[in-house]
Amino acid sequence: MTYPYENLENFTLPSLLERSLKLYANEDALGRVGERPMNYAEFDTKVKQMAELLLKNGIKKGDKVVLLSENMPHWGVAYFAVTSFGGVIVPILPDFHPSDVQHIIRHSEAKAAFVSEKHLATIEERGQTSLQTVIKLDTLSLIDALTNKDYLLKLKQKMTKSSDIFTKPQEDDLAAIIYTSGTTGHSKGVMLSHKNLVTNALSSHSKAIIFKSDVFLSILPLAHTFECTVGLIVPLLHGSSVYYIEKAPTPSVLLKAFEIVKPTFILSVPLIIEKIYKNKVLAKFHSSWLMKTLYDIPFFRKVLNKIAGKKLLQTFGGRLRFFGIGGAALSPFVEQFLIEAEFPYIIGYGLTETAPLLAGSVLGEKAKIRSTGTPCTGVELKIKDPNPETGEGEIIAKSPSVMIGYYKDEEKTKEVMQDGWFLTGDLGYIDEEGFLFISGRSKNVIIGSGGENIYPEQIEAVINQNEAVLDALVLEQEGKLIARIHLDYEYIDKIFHADTNPDSRVKEEITHLLEEMRKEVNSQLASYCKIMKFIEQIEPFVKTPTKKIKRFLYTD
Repeated sequence: MTYPYENLENFTLPSLLERSLKLYANEDALGRVGERPMNYAEFDTKVKQMAELLLKNGIKKGDKVVLLSENMPHWGVAYFAVTSFGGVIVPILPDFHPSDVQHIIRHSEAKAAFVSEKHLATIEERGQTSLQTVIKLDTLSLIDALTNKDYLLKLKQKMTKSSDIFTKPQEDDLAAIIYTSGTTGHSKGVMLSHKNLVTNALSSHSKAIIFKSDVFLSILPLAHTFECTVGLIVPLLHGSSVYYIEKAPTPSVLLKAFEIVKPTFILSVPLIIEKIYKNKVLAKFHSSWLMKTLYDIPFFRKVLNKIAGKKLLQTFGGRLRFFGIGGAALSPFVEQFLIEAEFPYIIGYGLTETAPLLAGSVLGEKAKIRSTGTPCTGVELKIKDPNPETGEGEIIAKSPSVMIGYYKDEEKTKEVMQDGWFLTGDLGYIDEEGFLFISGRSKNVIIGSGGENIYPEQIEAVINQNEAVLDALVLEQEGKLIARIHLDYEYIDKIFHADTNPDSRVKEEITHLLEEMRKEVNSQLASYCKIMKFIEQIEPFVKTPTKKIKRFLYTD
């Protein structure tokens, strides 16, 4: 297997950075929105300084180093510093509960940590762990608040010349352990090698051409593999620049960032574009009877969507040429809008265990609605035990990006590996042109009374089309299908005039709305998929970092 990249010594992260330094030393690399970014030479200098600091503090090849922080330019510095000498980076999602963070520190046996000021308290209350060294990520300075006499004495004894212990990692060496927080409730440590990560980043060339002039705006957490590989390693490979938002990415903060950065590349989860479509586009086209009537006619809908698409591109800063969507399924009705709006989106498919990309649509080529595109370079996809009638079965993958295994869990590793193939747990089919279509997670499938496979995700996509719905979850209860619906209460207040109507009246209206919604949804479903009852879910659903509902919390 070959990748069109010259001067890359091997498939390791330090080799990738060395190549970029030679080619792009004076180009912008990483920065905050509205501030001057560091260039590749400055980035490399900081990486070397941090690697030296770690080595002088006794951190060596194979040692685990935790990285707990919100997105910032120094996140990439820490990531590349640890992996430069064969250390193992353990990124932790900043919205993990402190008890989960403590568990990861203990389970990974981390000896050092990079922590942002915002999360220092979590580390300081760490109890009994193997942590020896803590570096404040904001300033890249060693924290001595944790030190004591015994520790300082040990540290003095360990101090040595970093050049004496610096070792370049090999391709198959462990580079990162990613602890997932999935929909099934079990956090697993996914072990990714240098080769896993670098080959995955290299495979992006088959889906989009990226230039050193490209500007990425990072809006997803870097501790998630999608953003880390595609939003950090990929742009650094191509000499592009990446900008980070200092505040939480609220709509107003994002709008300002779009205006300042004028990004060409953004990575997103479906929820973001789905919200934009429902709250901005659809709300406008449903604002009057005439507009709603016109929008229901396909010819006028396409014309209106094209106009809306141009306005949407301006909202994103006017230069956007790549809007990558991954992490969960995109609603077909939103995808239809993106196609008709001529919006430059592509859909990617992958898992943390595959570093992450396995397949994706190609930028500039016509997409197939509901498909996640074709396999990436170097990836083989097959359907295990396909249904003879539908061709549907479990998606399995073979790729240089497939993980080493689950950390300290050989049993779970064996469950997902079979003769060199990784079992994804996703169900789908591949059409005659090689396009992959995903039906849903195998663990979520509900078997109908007649033996039919019912995919709750597909029914949820139909329910979510309604303007009044923020989220839906379809479950089986006593042999019947029910749906829990989290409504958009701002929208509800507006249509039912909650400020003037008594609560009892509004509750009646909501009950009536849910029943009407149920009938409308059932009219679009096969007989074996029909929903028996819609239940109001007042509290927002608890979600994973990629905004998928944690289903296990809502099943009996």
